[in-house]
Amino acid sequence: MPPKPCCTPGREQSAAAPLTVVRAPAAPVVDRAAGRAVRDLVGIAGGRFLQGTEDPDGFPEDGEGPVRETVVGAFRIAPTTVTNARFASFVKATGHVTEAESFEFSFVFAGFLRGEPAALSPAVAGTPWWRAVAGADWRRPEGPGSSFAARQDHPVVHVSWHDAMAYCAWSGTRLPTEAEWEYAARGGLEQKRYPWGDELRPDGRYMCNIWNGDFPADNTRADGYAGTAPAKSFRPNGYGLYNTVGNVWEWSADPFRPGGPERSMRGGSHMCHDSYCNRYRVAARTRNTPDSSAGNIGFRVAADL
Repeated sequence: MPPKPCCTPGREQSAAAPLTVVRAPAAPVVDRAAGRAVRDLVGIAGGRFLQGTEDPDGFPEDGEGPVRETVVGAFRIAPTTVTNARFASFVKATGHVTEAESFEFSFVFAGFLRGEPAALSPAVAGTPWWRAVAGADWRRPEGPGSSFAARQDHPVVHVSWHDAMAYCAWSGTRLPTEAEWEYAARGGLEQKRYPWGDELRPDGRYMCNIWNGDFPADNTRADGYAGTAPAKSFRPNGYGLYNTVGNVWEWSADPFRPGGPERSMRGGSHMCHDSYCNRYRVAARTRNTPDSSAGNIGFRVAADL
């Protein structure tokens, strides 16, 4: 099995996980027409495309290949990931308690921590830049004393797959399948490495939010951001979708392997760096358990057309 902690650690990797799991309550289903999330979706006509990659810089053990022709039906997908403001509306309407709140901890990049959270939060074995921070959740992305208040238009983070599914039930949406996600993320381009082409920085332009510098010691912030960027940062792809690579990992509807317990995530995050994890390519994938959360995991919603 390929290693995953560098991308997103799972709850089974931390001794801080409680023995009794408190499952977050399911959100009520509401009228689809009432959800602003549905009204804002972009229509995708669907069609045939070449899914996957055999890129020598890819990770065959992740199941990126082989390249295969895939047929995708018409669907709708959000132009951005779900923001803190949207998720706050969902929580206010439903009283939803995220799994990070139930577990009373989530994973945070060590470089964002100061004071007690930095000193007291245990590191993930093998990847000490990840810390299990007590009290970290979507409201407090870096743990006690932090807040999302100045990041209303940023992607919500510290949400599990179960949390994303609860939001979908409330908003009358669903998570995209991996095929839908990749088809939309490519923006109409065939077999390109990124949503805009094969070159990471065409003409020197920064096109996405990833780690710049020496990971994990020094982030130059050359793209303008140390952590998450607003959900509508950088140029949209050919279908009008923002940040389909970089910024935050996005949960998909599909298991990582058929019949397996882990769920697939797509797109990479602001912590990706080519020295260890160049999974900010449209064909790249990673995985995590559906109850896991971290400061670089969010989601984007979809719906039938």
